[in-house]
Amino acid sequence: MDTRTLGELLDTLGEPALRLLTAPSGLTTPVTEVLLYDAHAPFPDRAPGALLLAVGVRAEAAGALVDEAAAARMAGLVVRGESGPSSGGQELPSEQAPSSGTGPSSGQGQGQGQGQGLADAVARARERGLALLTVDEDAAWHHVHLLLAGAVGARPSPAGGAALGDLFSLAGAVATAVGGATVIEDPRQRILAHSTIPGQPVDEPRRQGILGRQVPGSPENTEQYRVLFASHGPVRLPALSAEELPRLAVAVRAGGETLGSLWVVDDGTLAPDAEEALAQGASTAALLLLRARAAQELSRHMTGDLLRRLLDGTAEPATAAERLGLAPGTPVRVAAFALEGAAGAPDGEQAALRLLDLVRLQCEARYGRHACVLVDGVVYALLPGAYGRAGERQRRLAEDIVRRAGQALRVPVRAGLGDVVPEVAEVRGSREDADLVLRVLGPEETVAAMAEVRARAVLLRLGELLGERRELAAGAWRDIVAYDAGHGTDYARTLVCWLDAGCDMARAARLLAVHPNTCRYRLRQARAQLGIDLDDPDERLVLWLQLRTLAGLRGASA
Repeated sequence: MDTRTLGELLDTLGEPALRLLTAPSGLTTPVTEVLLYDAHAPFPDRAPGALLLAVGVRAEAAGALVDEAAAARMAGLVVRGESGPSSGGQELPSEQAPSSGTGPSSGQGQGQGQGQGLADAVARARERGLALLTVDEDAAWHHVHLLLAGAVGARPSPAGGAALGDLFSLAGAVATAVGGATVIEDPRQRILAHSTIPGQPVDEPRRQGILGRQVPGSPENTEQYRVLFASHGPVRLPALSAEELPRLAVAVRAGGETLGSLWVVDDGTLAPDAEEALAQGASTAALLLLRARAAQELSRHMTGDLLRRLLDGTAEPATAAERLGLAPGTPVRVAAFALEGAAGAPDGEQAALRLLDLVRLQCEARYGRHACVLVDGVVYALLPGAYGRAGERQRRLAEDIVRRAGQALRVPVRAGLGDVVPEVAEVRGSREDADLVLRVLGPEETVAAMAEVRARAVLLRLGELLGERRELAAGAWRDIVAYDAGHGTDYARTLVCWLDAGCDMARAARLLAVHPNTCRYRLRQARAQLGIDLDDPDERLVLWLQLRTLAGLRGASA
């Protein structure tokens, strides 16, 4: 079982969401579930590995609860406490707490300051072997619960799967309570879950919506959604056609944000308290949808971090492939996306984050759960199965992303596709390819694969290598460039055009826009004045490479 540890929760959520006061059993303590404390409900006798959120309990008054949680073999207790200085992931120094023997929590808050009460709670937790953590004063318990439950429940399976499975159970429960077939939708009218209670009528539009996982669009439907989302409670909506039944619906909201809606088919036999039951169902749906979102965001964060480590070579490839859902030996390639000229803009970081969202959305639409990450202003995506037609589809995907992102962000976007590598262990090389492609793209190019620009990429890397070594950067090319600068001649560009033209004098003259005799004269003078041997193929090759890469000359663009 892939159980989360206390240390992983702290790494995932971090401060200020969660602060560690003490962890006497270490950060490798497994956390199996997250429970909410209810002072009016019986305390569980055994809950091994549970993390208890002590709703309504402050750190300085947690002594008795520490004893009960430790007796139930829980992993830790989360209480509300002062922000205080950051613990940096380590427990408070022992001198800040007495050695042992504090009294019951009911009397701790009286006759002693909050600081002493907090120290007493830390000492008791340390004595009992229980981790003690705090949340910020302003943190909402339901939000903390969603984050922690999502972190504990996050697995390599599709994010939010458990919560969306719970939505089907909720749809069935609402249908039973209300008395009509029920669906749960997201804000885009996509059907997330539906009930399957025998005997409850389902009309044809509902049946088609369930089959297609999408509510059929129409102007009448749009108007009903407008009415629904403008209402603060359940609304009754008339049938839109002869083959359709009326509806009872309610918006699902959390903190003013619309998360979706619940719809019930009304055949005239709904329960008397149907509206109240539906409103209660919407409240539960909001928690489940928030949980699904938290799990999805956490899963994205974890896969993104894993891809980051794969790209820089610090992740173990076999483990990373398994966590990313890739079978052993799956060929992959890296696609890199960058905003043109936006890195230094004041809103460049925000634009890059929006680009990350757009790339992730498009990749997830085609590949399901997907690994994307933003590194130094470049968005990287890991694309599986890239040979043959799959490679062509990935090229079209990159083009589609570039087009959509450019329109949405109003900034030109460019993409580079690295070479296909046979397994995840070689991803770093494909990332280097993708980076090179971005560097050599021409002004009119937006997308290219390494195979399409390899010659340019090789020349770029050769130029960098030549420039780094003194013996490789020396040679006749420097004398030619210096002579041109001192005498107003154009020998260097003439040589490059001639060599680019395959030593064809007529073609070289066309590149230079001069008469072929002028080109011949310049080459004779270059030989005589500078002593270069243009009959030696090695000399020509080295001279061409140095003039192209180090002097930056190119006959085709002259």
